[in-house]
Amino acid sequence: MSGGPAPAVLPPPLRARLGLLAVLATLVVAVLGALFAGQSRPGTVDEWLQPAGEGVRSPWRHAASTMDFLGEPAGAAMLVAAAVTGCLLLRRPRAAVLAVLGTGAAVGATTLLKPLVGRSIHGDGNLSYPSGHTAFATALALVVALLATGRRRPGRTAGTAFVFAVALVAGAAMGWAQVALGAHYPTDVLGGWCTALAAVPATGWLVDLTAGRLVHARADARQGARP
Repeated sequence: MSGGPAPAVLPPPLRARLGLLAVLATLVVAVLGALFAGQSRPGTVDEWLQPAGEGVRSPWRHAASTMDFLGEPAGAAMLVAAAVTGCLLLRRPRAAVLAVLGTGAAVGATTLLKPLVGRSIHGDGNLSYPSGHTAFATALALVVALLATGRRRPGRTAGTAFVFAVALVAGAAMGWAQVALGAHYPTDVLGGWCTALAAVPATGWLVDLTAGRLVHARADARQGARP
């Protein structure tokens, strides 16, 4: 393994755009949270979209249940472990750290937001906003997309579009499963998706900042130890 510093988890050409995306996503999460705080009814957008996705039958219901399992603790742990293993095999330790911290930050944020917003679904007291399953799937997809972008090094526009597209596909897939199973409203899914878009770039920036400071500290220590 090379003795040089590990590659950044956030490709430098994409940092500004991903940062702007994170800010916009944060605003969406906040606005939706304020709109649906304390409610247990679907919004206008939910009433329009939900009938198209809810109540699916086999084999689609089986597919939705499988997707849902991948967002549960056991399934999520397996996916994160696979992602960490892949990052380490590719010699991307920062990406491995982001796979753990980024997904953890996204899911942790949804866990904290649910009681603050207090939105429930079907009137059964099940807190639904934002969707933790959607946040997890989107966050993990972002980690994989950032890893691929860092290795391929596409242009700024192409790289940003690729990362966004991967996050959109993963979020849409898990979001569909949550709506199909009646676990979330479509706007819960959107909130979970945006939570990941906000959490992962921020966590990636912190990972790169911390790793960079450690590298400089080690370099200074080596220089100070020279006779």
